[in-house]
Amino acid sequence: MSRLRVLHVTANRWWTGSADPALDLARRLRDRGHTVHFACIRGDVLEGKVRAAGFRPLEVSLERTARPWRIAADVRRLRQFIGDEGIQVVHAHQSHDHWLAALALAGRAGILVRTVHHRRAVHGGVIPRWLFRRTAGVVAVSTGIAERLAALALAPGRVTVVAGAVDATRFVGSSDGRRVRAELGLGPGPVVGCVARLVPGRGHDVLVRAAALARARLPGLRVVLVGRGEGRPALEALVASLGLREIVVFAGYRGDDLAEVLAALDCFVLLGAGSEESCRAVLEAMAAGRPVVAARVGALAETVVDGETGWLVTPEPAVVADRLTAVLADPDEARRLGEAGRRRAEAVFTPEGRAAAVEAVYARAGARGPFPPGDRSV
Repeated sequence: MSRLRVLHVTANRWWTGSADPALDLARRLRDRGHTVHFACIRGDVLEGKVRAAGFRPLEVSLERTARPWRIAADVRRLRQFIGDEGIQVVHAHQSHDHWLAALALAGRAGILVRTVHHRRAVHGGVIPRWLFRRTAGVVAVSTGIAERLAALALAPGRVTVVAGAVDATRFVGSSDGRRVRAELGLGPGPVVGCVARLVPGRGHDVLVRAAALARARLPGLRVVLVGRGEGRPALEALVASLGLREIVVFAGYRGDDLAEVLAALDCFVLLGAGSEESCRAVLEAMAAGRPVVAARVGALAETVVDGETGWLVTPEPAVVADRLTAVLADPDEARRLGEAGRRRAEAVFTPEGRAAAVEAVYARAGARGPFPPGDRSV
């Protein structure tokens, strides 16, 4: 397609939720020849990632606030930037920036696109319907989100499901995990791991209870919980109450050495979706060749092929314990599942494929141009 001028906007400051997929998509679109700009909340982790990726963040607040003058200032700044740079596509990633972008584009020639990363961002009612109906293209990261969007009665073809993506090269053959196993004192027994923010609803408690049930059948079992969050004290108390302090390891946040951490696992478990339903952690585990045990949440039923790349389970301790026992008791089968998962990640969930799919959304939504910088036509 013709080269476009695109502005990605995400009212986010952390390296969570929409942050990674939005920034990766912006980078891949830039690599495909488009002129891409990025706006995020300034002064925190995401801004640093944006700058490291070679973007200069747009000077706009994006802070969620009820102060009308702050919102008006953001709209004016976005509107000016869209006109000055001849932006053809404004791609929003969260509800707050979606509203700001819609107001900033009023009377402009550019189009509005929204990626919905979680189904709770889709609401009924007159006002949300108005917002989505003036959005030229909507990307859903799971079919569950697309089904909820269908209730808004958008025009046919307006909603497109675009799967998550992973850079498999980061995880293939990077390590055998021995350094991490030694660092965490995991020993020679089977190791189960989960990478997810430590907050209620992510299924850590179910995994811990499953480990309590499975430990007699899996000598030397260790469980590694990677992540941080306000739910850690409650999980630590649960671990202590079940007598699992020697089994469960809280590994904290892992960034640069995540590939090594995944390589140290014999099985990866995720039993609850976070604020980004494509569940990037499972894609990364698949790219690392780890067999996956996952609940049917978010896009996981579309990501994990049950019995081929992993197993889909009901998030109940007894069910999870039985499945972990079956997977870990048969290393050859676990290896087969992991290798099949890696092939699927490399074939289906590529960043380039996601970027091409989003380009197609832009085209169907009517992206045209180029608009010369400073063009303020309607």
